Amino acid sequence: MVAVRSGGLIAYELAGMDVADVRFAASPINELTLSLRTFRDPGRYPVHLPWLRRTEHVRSALDLPVLRALTNDALWSPDYLTPRPHAPLTRIDDELDAAARVPLERMLDDLRALHPGRLPGPLRGDPAAVRARITEALRTYWRTCFAPWWPRMRTVLQADIIYRGQVISAHGLAAMFAGLNERVHLAEGVVHVRLVSNVGYRRSTGGEGLTLVPTLFSRGVTAPISPDEPPLIMYGTRGAGTLWQAEPRRSPAALTELLGATRAGLLTALETPASSTELAGRLGVTTSAVNQHLRALRDAGLLTSARHGRSVLYLRSELGDALIAGGAAGDSEGPR
Repeated sequence: MVAVRSGGLIAYELAGMDVADVRFAASPINELTLSLRTFRDPGRYPVHLPWLRRTEHVRSALDLPVLRALTNDALWSPDYLTPRPHAPLTRIDDELDAAARVPLERMLDDLRALHPGRLPGPLRGDPAAVRARITEALRTYWRTCFAPWWPRMRTVLQADIIYRGQVISAHGLAAMFAGLNERVHLAEGVVHVRLVSNVGYRRSTGGEGLTLVPTLFSRGVTAPISPDEPPLIMYGTRGAGTLWQAEPRRSPAALTELLGATRAGLLTALETPASSTELAGRLGVTTSAVNQHLRALRDAGLLTSARHGRSVLYLRSELGDALIAGGAAGDSEGPR
């Protein structure tokens, strides 16, 4: 079960304080499961209200009783539906297939921990049938409400991972952990995570490592409350507030005259990292056209790029920042 508010204390002892003991990953099924919190309490997640409005017409056809039963009033979720990713970016089909094969006793233990006393109606009955219904409900939910938006979501998550890696390189592990959330800190080789549950534990990450998973659907930090689960911390990603922005900021007129509207728009948008697929959707042009412009801007020294998994993320360079600032200053001065 995943906790969402502060209270108990989990301590992960990093094996040898080795950077290799800490890794990042993004998980589609984690995002899918944690997003169910917005069904129960959308007011806690105002950044996602545009997405909820856009998907309202298809959500009514989902298996809402079982989807709503996968969270409780404390906004907890079953551990088996928020697994530790085993790759930097896992595939939703693989994760759903694994959920469909989870041992029935483990599934029941997670559901009973989520709903002590008596399970909600949609989660009662033959365990194999319940497992199949949960998996199918999530699969349909993904296809209708997530798949069209996943490239945009994935880009934000990947940009966060690249940023955290840069913090580690420049300032070290302690600074990176401190930047995740105020409830997380590293001291003397131990990562401390404050959660809602009064049951805390301390365990080593030796042999398993600690996986850090950015998520768009948490305002704080989450982690398994069972010491039997692999070491995992999910934390709110940077850039979630930009997720549903329809258009980038207007480019300075002087910059548009110099570079053309599309390249100026790209340079303006790349204040935060993004992929060519995401940029194409935001600017309303084809991905192939965007890639041509991005290469030209990078060759001119205005952008930097970094590969993450199968995607390449672009970001303005210092020269690009200076050009944006100079264009804005020129606009504010007006004609001479």
